[in-house]
Amino acid sequence: MLGQAKSSPETANYLAYILSDGPLLIELGLDSPDKILVRSSAAINLKNTIRAYSKAYPETNLVYVRSLVLAALQDSASQIRSFAGSVISEIVQRGGILSWPELLPELLALAGNDTSSVSAETQEGAMSALAKICEDNKQSLDRDYNGQRPLAIIIPKLLDITSSPNSKVRSFALACINVFLPQSSPAVITSLEIILARLFHLANDSSDLVRRNVCRSFTHLVDVQPGRIRPHMSGLVDFFVLQQRNTDDPDLALDAAEFWLCVGENRQLCQSLAPFLDKIVPVLLESMVYEEEDILRLEAEAEDADQEDRAEDLKPQFATTKNPRLAKNSRVATNGEAARGFQFDRADDDLSEGEIEETEEGNAAGLEERWNLRKCSAAALDVLASNYHEPVFAITLPFLNENLRHHDWPIREAAVLAVGAVADGCMEAVTPHLPDLIPYLLSFLDDREPTIRLITCWALGRYSSWASSLQNPSARRRYFEPMMEGILNRMLDKSKKVQEAAASAFANLEEKATKGLTPYCGPIIRQFVQCFSRYKDRNMFILYDCVQTLAEHVGPALAQQDMIDMLMPAIIQRWSKVSDRSQEIFPLLECLSYVATALGDAFAPFAMGVFPRCIRIIHQCLEEYIMCINNEALDKPNKDFLVTSLDLMSAVIQALRPEKGGELVQNSQPRFFDLLLFCMEDSSNDVRQSSYALLGDCAVNIFEHLQPFLPTIIPALIQQLDLDKMKNQDIESGFSVINNACWSCGEIAMGEKVGMGPYVEQIYQRLLSIISNPEVPTSVNENAVIALGRLGIHCSPTLAPHLGEFAKTFLHIIGPVEYTDEKAHAFLGFNRIVERNPQAMEDCLIDYFRASAAYARHSNSEFNHADLAESFQRVSVGTLKHRDAGLISPD
Repeated sequence: MLGQAKSSPETANYLAYILSDGPLLIELGLDSPDKILVRSSAAINLKNTIRAYSKAYPETNLVYVRSLVLAALQDSASQIRSFAGSVISEIVQRGGILSWPELLPELLALAGNDTSSVSAETQEGAMSALAKICEDNKQSLDRDYNGQRPLAIIIPKLLDITSSPNSKVRSFALACINVFLPQSSPAVITSLEIILARLFHLANDSSDLVRRNVCRSFTHLVDVQPGRIRPHMSGLVDFFVLQQRNTDDPDLALDAAEFWLCVGENRQLCQSLAPFLDKIVPVLLESMVYEEEDILRLEAEAEDADQEDRAEDLKPQFATTKNPRLAKNSRVATNGEAARGFQFDRADDDLSEGEIEETEEGNAAGLEERWNLRKCSAAALDVLASNYHEPVFAITLPFLNENLRHHDWPIREAAVLAVGAVADGCMEAVTPHLPDLIPYLLSFLDDREPTIRLITCWALGRYSSWASSLQNPSARRRYFEPMMEGILNRMLDKSKKVQEAAASAFANLEEKATKGLTPYCGPIIRQFVQCFSRYKDRNMFILYDCVQTLAEHVGPALAQQDMIDMLMPAIIQRWSKVSDRSQEIFPLLECLSYVATALGDAFAPFAMGVFPRCIRIIHQCLEEYIMCINNEALDKPNKDFLVTSLDLMSAVIQALRPEKGGELVQNSQPRFFDLLLFCMEDSSNDVRQSSYALLGDCAVNIFEHLQPFLPTIIPALIQQLDLDKMKNQDIESGFSVINNACWSCGEIAMGEKVGMGPYVEQIYQRLLSIISNPEVPTSVNENAVIALGRLGIHCSPTLAPHLGEFAKTFLHIIGPVEYTDEKAHAFLGFNRIVERNPQAMEDCLIDYFRASAAYARHSNSEFNHADLAESFQRVSVGTLKHRDAGLISPD
C-alpha cells in the first residue's frame, strides 16, 4: 500500500505543495526553523519520488509540480531555493531537456534580471538551479536538437550574467561555464575570446568565490586550450601567486595551487614557468606548513599503537591488478606496485547531495587523506622539480637551511616535506648535500612530535634509491644501514600513523635495494615478526606489502630454515585469525603468493592448509554468485576473493615439486578443475585473467592431472580466444585475458602433443584473427604466435595448408621476442610446418633466412636446441631445392 502511495501522482503534488509553502502549512503553527525542516524533507522526498515514478505521471500533474517548484526558487530561505533547484534538475534528468522547453529561457531570464525587477534571492535561486542542471545534463545540453544546441544559447547568456552586481550570481554563472570548458564544445570554442576577456576582468573581482571560479576556469583551459594560455603566463603567474597567498580563504588558495600542478603536468606548457620559478617556488614552500586548526588537532593526538582499530578506520581492500603472462620463461605475474607513504593523489571532491565529507573525528576523510593546500603545494613542487631540476633546488635550499632547524615543529615538518618533494626531480642537485642531510634526517626519527617522525620516514623513503646504490662498504655502513635500521625501528613506533609511514618507507627501500637486502634478512624478518604481534588491523595491510616485497626481491634467501622458522609461524598465526569473508584476506593471499614463490618447495608444509582454504573460498564465492543470479535481492559476492585465491594457488603450483602440487589438486574437494572451469567462464576479466594464468601453470607443472579434463577445458579456451566477444569498455583487461589464454594454449599444446588434433583448426582460426588484427597489443601477438608455433610441433600436417596465411606475420612478430625456450619451441613448430609446405614461403623467404641467421647468432646461449638447429638446416636446404626446382620463384 505504501508503494502504491509513493507511485501516485497525487503524492508528488502533495510534496510540491508543502515545498512551495502552501497556505495550509500556516494552520500547523510551525515556527520558521521547523517549517523549513518540513519543507526540506518534502523536497528530498519529492526528488526521490520523481526519480522513481515521474515517467508514469500524467502531463497535468507534471505541469502542476513544475510550477510550484519553479515558484520555490523565489523563496527567501536559501536552503529551500537550493532544494528546489535539485528537484528541477531531477525533473530535467528524468524527462529530458525537451520535456520542459520553457525552463532554460525562464531561468536565464530570472538569473539575468531581464525585467530589472527580479529580487536578489530569486536571481540566486535561478542560478543555483541552472548550475545543477548544467552539472547533471552537460552532455544533453551540448546535443543537437533540430539544428540547435541549447549550449549555444546558454553560454552567451551566462557570459552576460557574469557582469551581475550580485557576487553569488556571478560566481554561479562562471561555475556553469566551468562545467563545459573541459568538453571543448563548439559553443565554448566560439565564445573563447569573450570567455578569456571576462576571466581577465573577473580576476580582479572583490569576491573570493568569484576568483575561485576564475582559478578553476584557467586550470581547465590549461588542459583544453594551452595555446591560449601561454601568451598570458606572466600575468597569470602574478594572479595565481596572489590568490595562493590568500590566508583568509584556504579553498581559494587550494584552487590557485592546482594551477601550478596542472601547468607542470601539461607537455605544451610545462616549460613556460621557467622564468617565474623564483615567484612560484617560494609560495609553494610557504603553503606546505600545516594550518593552525590542523596543528591543534595533531598536537592533541595521543599515542595509539595499543588501541584497537575501529571498523571505520579500515580502508576498503581490492585485489592488485596483475601483469599478464609474458612471452618468456620467467613468467611470474608481478602485482602492480601498491601506493605507499605520503601520497600526492588528488581526492575526489565531487560529493553527491547530502553526502558529507567527514573530518577526522568521523574518520571518513582524515587529515592525512584530505586533499588540501599543503598536499597540493607539495605535489606541485614535486612536478616542478621533475621539470626544472637544479633551479628548483637552488630556490628551495635557503628555505631548507633556515627551517630544518626551526624551533616550531610545523615549520620544521614543512621543510622535511620539501626535502622529500624535490627528491625525484632534483636528485643530482641534492646528492652532494646528502652525506650531511641524511644523518640529520635520521635524527628526526626520534623527534618528540609524531608528525615529524612520520614525514621523515616518508622523506627517507624517497632517498632510499641513493642509499641503496652506494657501493663502498664504508658508505653503506654510514648511510644505508642507519637508514634501514632507523626506518625498521619506526615500524614499531607508539603512533599507528608513524608505523604506517615507516612500513611504507621500508617497502620503498626494499624496491630500491632489491637483492642488496639479502645479508640483512635476519634482522628484517625479526622486526616483521614483532610487527605481526603488535600491529592492529589497519597497519597489517602495509606489513603484508613489506613481506611480499622482501620475498619478491630476495627470493630464495627466505627459503633458509632459520628464516622460515621465524617468518612463517607469524604469518600462519595471522592467517588463522582472518576469516574467509574479511577484506584482509586479499592482501594476505597476495603476500602468501610471493612468499610461496620465494620459498619454493619449502612452502609444502604450509600449502597443506593454504591450498584447501583457497578451494573453499572459491567454492563459497561461486555458490554465492549462483544464488545471486537466482535472487536479485542478494548482494553479489566480491570477485576479488576469486582473483586472490586463484593467484595464490598458481604460485603454490609453481613453487612445489610436481608430485606435491599434483597431490594438492588431486585431493581438492570440490574438484579443482571443475572450479577452475567455472572461473574461466566468469563474467569478470580479472577472474578470467587469473584463471588462464593458473591453467597455464597447471599445464607446465602438473599436466597429468590436467589432461583428463581437457575435453571440457579446451572448448572454453577456444571461446576465450574470440576477439569479437571482448567488450569495448573493458578492452585493456580483455586483452590481458586473451594474452593469458594464448600462453596457456601454448603450454597445453606442449603437453597434449598430437592429442590437440581435434582442436587445431578452431584454435588456428582464433589465433590467426588475433595476429592479423593491428589493434592487438604486442604482448598478446607474441603469445599468440608462440602458441601457434607450439601447435605446429605435433600438428604440422593440419597447419601446413594454412602456412601462406600466417608465415609473414609470424616471422614479423616472433623476431623481437627474447631468445627463450618458448621462442625455440615456436620456431621448431614453425619449421616443421614449413617442411610440409615450403612453397608457401615464397613471399617471405628473406624474412625467414634473416630469422634463422639471427637465431644462429644466439646458438651459444643456454637456449640452444640441437633439434631446432637441425630443423633450420633442413628447412633451408629444402627451400633452396624447391627454388632450384622452380617450385619457388628465385625472386
